[in-house]
Amino acid sequence: MHPNDEHYDAVIVGSGFGGSINSLRLAQAGKSVLVLERGGRYKPGEFPRDATDVDRLFWRYPRRTKSRGLYEVRFLSSIAAVVASGVGGGSLIYGNIHIRPDPVIFDDLRWPRSINRQSLDPYYDKVAAMLGVTPLPADIKLVKRDMYREAAARTGREVFDPDQAVSWKEPGPGRQACQLVAECELGCQYGAKNTLDLTYLAQAEGSGARVRPGCYVTRIEPHAPGYRVHYTDVASGASASVTGRRVVLSAGTLGTNEMLLRCRDVYRTLPYLSRKLGDGYSGNGDFLGSIQNSQTDLEPWKGPDVTSVIRYFESAPQFTMGAPTFNRAVMTALASHGQGGGRLLKVLSPLLWPLMEWITPWALKSGILSKPARFRDRDTGDPARMTNLFAIGRDNANGRLRLKRGRLDMEWDYARENQELTKKTLAAMQEVADVYGGTFAPVVTWNIFNRIITFHSLGGCHLSDSPQGGVVSTHGEVHGYPGLFVADGSVIPSSIGFHPVMTISAVSERIAEAVVSSY
Repeated sequence: MHPNDEHYDAVIVGSGFGGSINSLRLAQAGKSVLVLERGGRYKPGEFPRDATDVDRLFWRYPRRTKSRGLYEVRFLSSIAAVVASGVGGGSLIYGNIHIRPDPVIFDDLRWPRSINRQSLDPYYDKVAAMLGVTPLPADIKLVKRDMYREAAARTGREVFDPDQAVSWKEPGPGRQACQLVAECELGCQYGAKNTLDLTYLAQAEGSGARVRPGCYVTRIEPHAPGYRVHYTDVASGASASVTGRRVVLSAGTLGTNEMLLRCRDVYRTLPYLSRKLGDGYSGNGDFLGSIQNSQTDLEPWKGPDVTSVIRYFESAPQFTMGAPTFNRAVMTALASHGQGGGRLLKVLSPLLWPLMEWITPWALKSGILSKPARFRDRDTGDPARMTNLFAIGRDNANGRLRLKRGRLDMEWDYARENQELTKKTLAAMQEVADVYGGTFAPVVTWNIFNRIITFHSLGGCHLSDSPQGGVVSTHGEVHGYPGLFVADGSVIPSSIGFHPVMTISAVSERIAEAVVSSY
């Protein structure tokens, strides 16, 4: 080993749920821990709000070296996916929703038999305690919650207010209680969200772990007695590396799959990774729609983004649905742009889809998408009478992540293979819209391109009993590479049909236990 080499007991790649959880448990066990995060730190009040400042908004590094923002939007051939970039990962921009899924989810034969709702319950408990999850208090009166719950009652559906990782009361110095401004998914400017940087990571750093932002990991290679992790400093462009006796890869589903595919097929530093790598991707059945022109003023910009969830689990294909709304500026822009796609755009859709990663930032920077539309179509209306609908379902998890022409891509005929789920989802959304007395339409990516946009990428590095069944063991250790672990959404072997973060976190707590005991 070179005398100037940095060496740690554990190097963790990524600071989302898997990375943060492992960093705390390893630090508590007395191990030296380094967390490498590609994004920056965001304190309350520092999250971007100018949608035309696309370099602060979007992560497009390394193709655009100055574009190192909060959101990464990937337009893969089969699907669009949104992920986060920053210290705290997805917790910075998620809707805070924590749900323990029904036991039936684990009946899917892709789950190892040793992992089920009962075996995960102790880990769910750990996560709930660490993140302080509680439902939206009943004494907070919100029109949008009342209307959504009424829609559930009138359609004969079960509805519940899920646990949320939010401080409804004053959480402590430098933070404020939830201000009910519907900015959960935009980055909370008040510190009311119990995000990972304020919980798991803060405690990890208090126990000696180091978090190094702005480090873009490029490859991992064996280096006795563990692994060498190579990365680029995104600010300077300088290359560096560190070694770790254990390495935990927690770069998010897309990041982790891409990293391992490159290490196997491009750099050939991990040539014996399972041939199942990249198989079994799921978008968790995510499907967006919106209701315009509700008969009721919904005050959509008051409250957390999501208040309640409706269950559609009485028969397959199963899903749940919420009604997320955002602050006044975002709802005004969304309402003014309407719900349709236009016949010409649909005709041109095969040509336009590959260009969307350039079109989207340009449209925001120019104000076409970020500001109210100058000319409204017949479906647009008062933003106060608009809500979004967001279904989360049990898709067939049949996507295949691959490197194509040097970039991550996906093979999956989602629309055809999940036709029944989509049909049932659309019918349910229309049913809710009828109660609201408004006009419903699916998200524009579906209207024009027949593709979904997901916020819940899962799979590709499945938990499994052998390399023939997946990429990692039932405790997250990569088959054939002792001391290399994966802990994030990529290890989840099926769609869940509920918000998945609670299960990703519980599985990560279970993996962290195994990493600690592996020394």
